[in-house]
Amino acid sequence: MGGAGPDSNAPDWRKLVAGVLLAGGQSRRMGGGDKALKLLGARPMIAHAAARLAPQTGKLVINANGDLARFAEFNLPVVADSIGGFAGPLAGVLAGMDWAREHAPGARWIVTAATDTPFFPRDLVARFVAAAGHGEETIALARSGGHMHPVFGLWPLALAQDLRGWLTRGENSKVLAWTDRHDMVAVTFPGFVAGGKMLDPFFNANTPEDMAVAQAVLEEIGA
Repeated sequence: MGGAGPDSNAPDWRKLVAGVLLAGGQSRRMGGGDKALKLLGARPMIAHAAARLAPQTGKLVINANGDLARFAEFNLPVVADSIGGFAGPLAGVLAGMDWAREHAPGARWIVTAATDTPFFPRDLVARFVAAAGHGEETIALARSGGHMHPVFGLWPLALAQDLRGWLTRGENSKVLAWTDRHDMVAVTFPGFVAGGKMLDPFFNANTPEDMAVAQAVLEEIGA
């Protein structure tokens, strides 16, 4: 898909990308339950993630398992993994792909974001699409501070059947094991300053101590 870069015609290219909020993680280090529903400020963390991702995409869906009704207050569709057992983030990617193919006509990609990462970049999708060169079989993954963040990615719907076969065969469920088989570009994002310190844009809250840091950041920079 040629033409101008993503920022020059945002309303059009956003329609080509469906957003998927990955909410399957259990907060074992915070006493159990859904990390996505842990309160940060006055809102659950998933609400912060949705507020950041929604303006960057067309339609938005939550990927979760168990009782899906627990996400009803967010007024977003919720889709469960279609692969049995715990297949990790790739199962959520596939569920998002399947949902987008049915409910987001015209979409060419999905973009995934973790719901325990409340301060991810507001230009995440634009930079992904630009880095992938609008290639409809090129995956883009986030990187910062020398580390990959494979739950933040741009995933071509054209690869859905390949991913389904990979997971159905019980291949390695690690994200990078599958992406290494395809064209992939890593997109480096800079940190941001809060509290006089440089923080990772993909800082995720896994412990009560992390939540305290996130609360301080929220109070300084806002949602």
